Amino acid sequence: MSFDPESLTYDDRGLIPVIAQQEGTGEVLMMAWMNVEAVRKTLEDRRVTYWSRSRQAFWVKGETSGHVQELVDLRVDCDRDCLLAVVRQTGPACHTNRRSCFYTSVAGGDEVELMQPIA
Repeated sequence: MSFDPESLTYDDRGLIPVIAQQEGTGEVLMMAWMNVEAVRKTLEDRRVTYWSRSRQAFWVKGETSGHVQELVDLRVDCDRDCLLAVVRQTGPACHTNRRSCFYTSVAGGDEVELMQPIA
């Protein structure tokens, strides 16, 4: 069956959330947004392309930082309103220079920083 990006369920801004996960380890790296064209570009180029809500522009992961996300697999959830991008991440995924954007844990009512920026 052929995949049509327009068959996904986008929000009222035309966006769908995407979780980036490291191939092999399952590590959750980040969450971002795509619109229908970003989904198409990602599938065509195999370089993960997001939609930047703040800049209102496409954002090819690693285009300026060199911290590229190469698409291995794009998965659609059961409700077709969320995507999982299985990727090969080069360098840190987070703009704070950490491997993952999910570096803060809430434990016993306190925030605990789980990892430092990569030097």
